[in-house]
Amino acid sequence: MKMISWNVNGLRAAMGKGFMDAFSALDADIFCLQETKLQEGQIQMDLPGYYQYWNYAEKKGYSGTAVFTRREPLSVRYGIGMEEFDHEGRVITLEYPDFFFITVYTPNAQDGLTRLPWRLRWEDAFLAYLKALDAEKPVIFCGDLNVAHREIDLKNPKTNVHNAGFTPEEREKMTVLLGSGFLDSFRFFYPDLRDAYSWWSYRFHAREKNAGWRIDYFIVSERLKDRLAGARIHNEIFGSDHCPVELELTENA
Repeated sequence: MKMISWNVNGLRAAMGKGFMDAFSALDADIFCLQETKLQEGQIQMDLPGYYQYWNYAEKKGYSGTAVFTRREPLSVRYGIGMEEFDHEGRVITLEYPDFFFITVYTPNAQDGLTRLPWRLRWEDAFLAYLKALDAEKPVIFCGDLNVAHREIDLKNPKTNVHNAGFTPEEREKMTVLLGSGFLDSFRFFYPDLRDAYSWWSYRFHAREKNAGWRIDYFIVSERLKDRLAGARIHNEIFGSDHCPVELELTENA
């Protein structure tokens, strides 16, 4: 089973930059988007063979997630069931017979870390949500988690220590999450690989120089590790300031 996650930084803009070509070429069983920046009815996607699920932010042109899947889920949930966090279209959960699948767009702490306290509360609430699901059956979640966990996960760690996405507080939350029975699928396959990034600033020719950050992930319950078949970062695909990331999972025996 092939799964793709991509922060498209505005789906309508991405549609004009070859999104459908990339979608067809990647040929995923489950394809997730973050930062769709849409309201209901603003786009019609003709995707034969896929079920479509959308979660829109109340604020126009902001946030938003979507999942396109060839496999009809048993159930679908939007948000994490907490009023404080469910207005921005950040989470969609699909239930399948042998796992829960989640796409998530984690809040950015913003310039000056103005939203860091809210982000940290989100982290606690989202982890509690994951743990509750994981108590029922294994979990796979993917998306733009807006954190480079280790120094190896960004080009310039020393100069970014106090910037959004690489603060000690955000990195510690990721450490706690990964210590709660989950693993980073990319690092499972490539524990020491450097210069592997999924996001690049539009400024300073960052992508051309590969001065990026790895902030897009597939995280899975540790008890699924025997089903992990491969992980990739598709840095050859353009159309956003992020590129798609991939997880391949074997079928359940």
